[in-house]
Amino acid sequence: MSNIVAFVEGYICLGGKLHKRSLYVDVKKGCIVDGREVKAYEICNLHGQIIAPAFLELQTNGCAGFHFTNFETLESYQAQLNAVSRYLVSTGVGSFWATIPTVSPKVFKKVLPLLKPQTFVNGAELLGAHCEGPWLNPAKKGAHDAALMQVPDSTEVDDVYGAENLRSSIKMVTVAPELAGSSKLISSLRQNLRMVVSIGHSQADYDTGIKALEAGATTLTHVFNAMEPLNHRRPGLAGLISSPQKPYYSIIADGIHLHPAVVSIAFRANPERCILITDSVEVAGKPDGVYPGHAQVPHMQRKVGNKVTIEGTDTLIGSSIGLDECVRNLVSYSGCSLAEAIRCVTENIANLMGLYDRGILAPGRRADLVMLDAEGHVKGVWIKGRKVSKG
Repeated sequence: MSNIVAFVEGYICLGGKLHKRSLYVDVKKGCIVDGREVKAYEICNLHGQIIAPAFLELQTNGCAGFHFTNFETLESYQAQLNAVSRYLVSTGVGSFWATIPTVSPKVFKKVLPLLKPQTFVNGAELLGAHCEGPWLNPAKKGAHDAALMQVPDSTEVDDVYGAENLRSSIKMVTVAPELAGSSKLISSLRQNLRMVVSIGHSQADYDTGIKALEAGATTLTHVFNAMEPLNHRRPGLAGLISSPQKPYYSIIADGIHLHPAVVSIAFRANPERCILITDSVEVAGKPDGVYPGHAQVPHMQRKVGNKVTIEGTDTLIGSSIGLDECVRNLVSYSGCSLAEAIRCVTENIANLMGLYDRGILAPGRRADLVMLDAEGHVKGVWIKGRKVSKG
């Protein structure tokens, strides 16, 4: 029996386009191989469906009933991570970063050691943590706890996160660039720790945003949300998405956080820098209803469809949408092709995060794959060449 499987009679998604060609995978090594070097292989007939890289989830606070800040015991935390991993696979995700919002240093230091890169059986792989806080502007706190926000000038990074977590778990940090000491912090995180730095939850103007990019920031967190609105004379941080600096930027395409027309505008500004995120919270994948809070939001939460708010208010906590639905929504909202939308959850994120082992269908990269129909519905997921979900 050959170790090579050829995915034939379908399309592969590469560079924002669909290509009518075969894809060859070495299931023993778990990677994509050059078909020109293959002599014997087994056939997987796609019957006209699409093979794309398994999606990359850049910002999720939790799902499947678990919020990443909620630590009870080591055993239960690990079990919940497993459940999250399996749920994410059902939405086409092959790898993810766990977002930790603004919490106390005690909570950061408790949960970050548990969010080191790791694999799960039949699930998406955890690639580390995205810390969204505590250096955010309280005036743009969203659902974050303003009482726990800090100013870079008056804090030490090691004291907030823990020195070891900076080296092992944290891969991305969101910072409000107008805070005192933020430029120095951004530069240090980028230059000394090789971390991806994003800007968001901010009242910064356009020029301050430019200075943050010059200091080393490379992306914007959920653009348009928790920042000053785009104005024709005062573009704010949102105006950066079409700037010559060409930062990456994430958007939540759930039809709630952003109007569909704004999603389309954001995507069209720079399709090769646009990133789709869910910003999901733990009620993603759960029935509608009222759920208890956690370390980030000490209030009851109401879920109605994909909308999650603090009970009794209109304050958005996050979304409960899946990344596959975000992809389909972007196609619907903007009129882009399915392949262009897929690039926003694969190649663009791989390029931002400096991933050279996955996220693009190329020889030598991991065979983390998702099979989709023409409408973008998940029909199967493979992790390192092994099928883990039928969709």
